[in-house]
Amino acid sequence: MKENKKRFLKGGLGQLTIPVIAVALLVIFNLIRDPGFFSISITHNNYGNAVLAGNLISIINGASELAILAIGMTLVTAATKGQDISVGAAAAIAGSVFVKVLKSASSISVGTVILAFLCAAVVAMLFGAFNGTLVAVFGIQPMIATLILYTCGRSIAYWINGGATPTVESPIISAIGSFAPGIPIPMPVIIVIVVTILFKLLFHFTSLEILTQSVGINQSAARLNGINTTFIKLLSFILLGVCVAVSGCIGVSRLGLINHETLLLDVEMDAILAVAIGGNSLGGGKFKISGSIIGAYVIQMLTITLYAMKVSSTDVKAYKAIVIVLLVVIGSPVVKQRFQKFMGNLKKGKSETKGVEGA
Repeated sequence: MKENKKRFLKGGLGQLTIPVIAVALLVIFNLIRDPGFFSISITHNNYGNAVLAGNLISIINGASELAILAIGMTLVTAATKGQDISVGAAAAIAGSVFVKVLKSASSISVGTVILAFLCAAVVAMLFGAFNGTLVAVFGIQPMIATLILYTCGRSIAYWINGGATPTVESPIISAIGSFAPGIPIPMPVIIVIVVTILFKLLFHFTSLEILTQSVGINQSAARLNGINTTFIKLLSFILLGVCVAVSGCIGVSRLGLINHETLLLDVEMDAILAVAIGGNSLGGGKFKISGSIIGAYVIQMLTITLYAMKVSSTDVKAYKAIVIVLLVVIGSPVVKQRFQKFMGNLKKGKSETKGVEGA
């Protein structure tokens, strides 16, 4: 216990401290405002299946796409010291490809859905590789490089389906976007868990995590140590492409159609904020995937809280901005250093007091 306390005082605020505190404050606030805010009930959906319902379910379900995108955004941020602002547009492209393949099939089966997802993933990875090439090979700043796809991506999604917004009616698609028969937990939540586990396994069985952090901390030193920095940066964008495809397909499955103009609109800003709230430096380097995932749920919990307080949709973004600025400032290096100094002085003062009493 003492060793953990010393480590905490030495390192200041831990990387997960800010998002965990944010969650705790939102939970306490909601419990005071409405003791039954987080209550979970069992209801039946349109197919007669027993499913879980309540604000807590809405939070973890609604943040699914954002949580998945935050994972990929964390890698890009850590490796390139910049952010990809085209993930929303790329998700619209992936969703359009997903629907295009489904509509071209005579019937929608599990195999067709898998094929459609693989096609969407390949396309998203190719666009990710395009962004990665601009950044890793040509040395363009990530936000500027991804501005190209951010600008034209939704137009490309529009062309894929000829400007139409085709619907996809299938029990399989409905299950992916909501609840599968016999499973009371929303499928998007399960998909988030699966994606998180896959990335954890990837980090466990490969050196990707340490290599990414090394490139982000000091690219020159990483190169001198034999690390292919270009490949690591390119790979981070490609993996983000996979996350984009998963999120885009979930978004399409929720609605049962593709709307290139509104699918995951403005999600890129929330994804960047999730990374920041999660305690990860937007300047690259050391990162924690779990922090970004918690950051995504913080954003969604804040959104649901504001809606529960009858805040209009036009005002929600303003209130979110205020709270998020506070969270980001609290988690900034300056505040962390001052907190560390304060705790150090406090510890020093206690030691001097004990010394005087002992004398």
